[in-house]
This record gives sequence, structure tokens and C-alpha cells, in this order.
Amino acid sequence: MSLLYSLLIGAIAGWLAGKLMKGGGFGLLLNIIIGVIGGFVGNWLFAKLNISLSNGIIGDILTGAVGASVILFIAGLVKK
Repeated sequence: MSLLYSLLIGAIAGWLAGKLMKGGGFGLLLNIIIGVIGGFVGNWLFAKLNISLSNGIIGDILTGAVGASVILFIAGLVKK
């Protein structure tokens, strides 16, 4: 069940990051991948900055969206 939870949160976080970064997203599969990786990046970044979001689905989505946004920002810099 935790794999399904991670995929669902990743999909939502990837989609949200695509909207925040002025993009339409990259399709369901790539949104899930970016969102799941973004969750790891967000957790690492928030730990380094000593920031703690609430536990639960909303905190997980926000953490994943922030991490995915960072990934998309860096990808945009590399693309240029």
C-alpha cells in the first residue's frame, strides 16, 4: 500500500510542480517520476533548512511539490 501511496502523492506533486513552474506537466508517468524524486529532494532540502511541515498527505504533497519544483527549475537552467 505504501508504494501506491507514494505513486499517488508523486503524481499530485509532479502535476502541482508543473503548474507552479508555468508548465503543463509532462504526462502522468513523468509527473509521477518527478514527483517521487521531488519528495526525496524536498525531504532532504527541508531537513537541511530545518523546516518541518505537518505530517500527513498535505505535508507530503507540499514537500514533493517543492522538491519537484526545484528539479524543474534546475532542469530549466540546464536546458538553456
